Amino acid sequence: MTQHAPVTWIDGAPPATLSGGSTWGMPFQRGTVHDADALSVVDADGTATPSHAWPLATWPDGSLKWAGLAIGATDNPSTSYSVQLPSGAADGTQAHDAGPAAAVVREPQVVVTETAETITVSTGTMDMLLPRTGDRLFRSLTRDGSVVARDAQLVSLLQDGIAEGAGSTSREGFTGHLESATVEQSGPVRAVVRLDGRHHSDSPQSPRREWLPFTVRFYFLAGARSVRMVHSFVWDGNVEKDFLAGLGVRFTVPLASELHDRHVRIAGADGGFLVEAVRGLTGLRRDPGTEVRKAQLGGEPTPPLEQWNPEVSERLHLIPVWNDFTLTQLSADGFELRKRTAAGHGWVGISGGTRSAGFCSLSDVGGGFGIGVRDFWQSHPGQLDIRGAATAEPSVTAWLYSPEAQPMDLRFYHDGLGQDTFEEQLEGLEISYEDYEPGFGNAQGIARTHELTLFAYDSTPPVESLAADAAYASRPPVLQPSPQYLHSAGVFGDWTPVDRSTPPRAELEDKLDFLFDFYRGQQEQRRWYGFWNYGDVMHTYDSDRHVWRYDVGGYAWDNSELSPDLWLWYMYLRSGRADVFRFAEAMTRHTGEVDVYHLGPWRGLGSRHNVQHWGCSAKQLRISNPAYRRFYYYLTADERTGDLLTELVDSDQNFLGLDPVRKVRPDADTYRPDRGSLGVGLGTDWGSLAATWLTDWERTGNPRSRDRLLGTMADIGALKYGFLTGEALYDLDAGRFDAGREVIRVSHLSAVFGLVEICSELISLVPDDGFEEAWLQYCRLFLASPEEQAAEVGHALDGIYLTQAHSRLTAYAAARLGSPELAASAWSSFSVGGENLNHAEAFTLKTIKPPYVLQPVDEAPTVSTNDTAQFGLGAIQNLALIGGHLPAAASQQ
Repeated sequence: MTQHAPVTWIDGAPPATLSGGSTWGMPFQRGTVHDADALSVVDADGTATPSHAWPLATWPDGSLKWAGLAIGATDNPSTSYSVQLPSGAADGTQAHDAGPAAAVVREPQVVVTETAETITVSTGTMDMLLPRTGDRLFRSLTRDGSVVARDAQLVSLLQDGIAEGAGSTSREGFTGHLESATVEQSGPVRAVVRLDGRHHSDSPQSPRREWLPFTVRFYFLAGARSVRMVHSFVWDGNVEKDFLAGLGVRFTVPLASELHDRHVRIAGADGGFLVEAVRGLTGLRRDPGTEVRKAQLGGEPTPPLEQWNPEVSERLHLIPVWNDFTLTQLSADGFELRKRTAAGHGWVGISGGTRSAGFCSLSDVGGGFGIGVRDFWQSHPGQLDIRGAATAEPSVTAWLYSPEAQPMDLRFYHDGLGQDTFEEQLEGLEISYEDYEPGFGNAQGIARTHELTLFAYDSTPPVESLAADAAYASRPPVLQPSPQYLHSAGVFGDWTPVDRSTPPRAELEDKLDFLFDFYRGQQEQRRWYGFWNYGDVMHTYDSDRHVWRYDVGGYAWDNSELSPDLWLWYMYLRSGRADVFRFAEAMTRHTGEVDVYHLGPWRGLGSRHNVQHWGCSAKQLRISNPAYRRFYYYLTADERTGDLLTELVDSDQNFLGLDPVRKVRPDADTYRPDRGSLGVGLGTDWGSLAATWLTDWERTGNPRSRDRLLGTMADIGALKYGFLTGEALYDLDAGRFDAGREVIRVSHLSAVFGLVEICSELISLVPDDGFEEAWLQYCRLFLASPEEQAAEVGHALDGIYLTQAHSRLTAYAAARLGSPELAASAWSSFSVGGENLNHAEAFTLKTIKPPYVLQPVDEAPTVSTNDTAQFGLGAIQNLALIGGHLPAAASQQ
């Protein structure tokens, strides 16, 4: 007998089409599944579905912990699917007897053919021919034997300055040049091809400069008529001299039909489309005939000319031909459409609107090509160009950064204000909360990822079909297991699905919902959108101006401060809500790319919160922390996120070059880091390293990561004061701590950047009595009375802040030790400084009306106006998670 685990569409209903198939991640209880090849997928009727499974992570015993799964394309996706598990596998509450196992479908429906010069991938519906080197991403995309697109290129524009006053600037074109092409996965149902390279100058007169390293992945699923394209680039220019003025991907779309049978389709807002032909036949003074007009509007071949009204057919040469079309989305709130007959002639405005879906297609009787850019308006400025539509070889360009926008200016936003010494910089912290240091506000090394979907058409599709494709590209359908199943698998530590079984639990759940809705609403009201900003939230509110402190030092962009990434992902795990998933997904894309350095001296480190995402001099592991990224990697099997996790494997090396506490180190006069005595904090630093090593170990089996994780856990357990030691000396070569250190130094930040979550997970994953005792001591004592602290370690602890946030430590100890006294203390601490936790009226929003603000906005002082409130947000979430394990009596309080 076979058991199975359901997966469903997070949006509820299945998509209208699954043109490119679907990929997701699935966990399994320890010891139950040993081979990904044993997994298969059936639809809601129990019919076997072509599928592909591969390992993502293993448990310490070698059994499968996470697998990636994929199903092929279909025009009739099932309402749900089920992953069939090997006979006897215990897979939790959602698994049940499925009867005899359906046959595993293993036909090689995606075929990959490699030569020394090229890679060819066939999905059974379309074929793509890719070179291994050169200036083309692919040479051809073919549908049913006809080339619908070819010569795909990355293009960019470099401007040499910003024009101010009477100044002038010049632009230079660049083209992406491939350095390598790798088949990362070759079927049978899913294939992935990775391309790496850099942009090269197009100008033969100038030195052949190279910049903007990029990675492009193409995803092919069995039967697919669309290809997912994920493009990532690293900004490596000189911030003072280099200004990116355009970044896009361009395709040649060969057409052979008559001009009146060539069709342009561009998505506007709310499902609307521009529906036009290169030579339009509607609205003329003379009518070509009902059937002619109907065919053109429907994208069908028009009748032969002899069937037209001769008053039109004999005057075709007098009807303007529209060669070029452009849609620009320069802000989150407006797009413009225009067209022209040819270069050298004026543009004619077509229409405008608010938020374009970021999709266009160009096609004729023989086929066509469509492209959709995900998060198009959210990641403005974007642009879609069709050029040469009346020629034999038109082009379609999806600009990820519009050349009509202001050039990208990444220079630091102030002159340093005379902060040349650590002492002056610490003074700056006292007034603007900005940790400034000369030269550290440099964007060189940050990255950005975009997702696009390419569609191959055998003719011009109906607008209804194009609308479904545009929706598919802008909001890809996602299959996921239920919160109950994810919980039963035992992944991601201590958490429980949403629970409203008692009035206190229901109240907590309501407040969690409120907080998410509040931040999602603020994203829209405050327009937290844009090329470098989308996915992040602001740190702190200015209740005088009624704006977030977007322009005040360290109070502006959050950059993962206090782990909103964890809040959102645990909220998704608990609820299964699609809106939470997509908010968390956007944050993961942003914080993993923009807030982290991917090359240069700070590679693997992230920047603390600032007016500019890269502006702060605190470059630390607490921001690049893989604990924030691993949720998305495992839930979606996303290879780009896997790259980000791999980048961090040797991140302990960073302590040689940059001391994260260099400005406030008590022993600064004597501390001299070397490979055998690096000061590593046991809170934000070790928590990030532990997440790095754990993720690498379970993904790859790397013994270096395993030994450093288990060894440092044992060393922390051997320290006289365990986690209370605060910092231990780390031997980089041995990967071990000096367990002889006897000091006590605690920080209010140690446990609010993933340490709680990673320790909870490690204690259940790889038991170590000494480590668990050290962690429970920290959890018990952090919020204990000064008398209790002194009785156990000799003196009261300094640096005890963020009581509400740290109440979850007490709660964890209560649950682990079964202590009603600690449980009661946890609930009491949870309410400290948080009247908002006990009085619903404090959550009531009031409207601030013009003219005091630019637009009506919601003000919630108890949620957003100070640091305590943001810490409280995380505390609510995490106590709700751990609260499910509190003694019953305490949970009723």
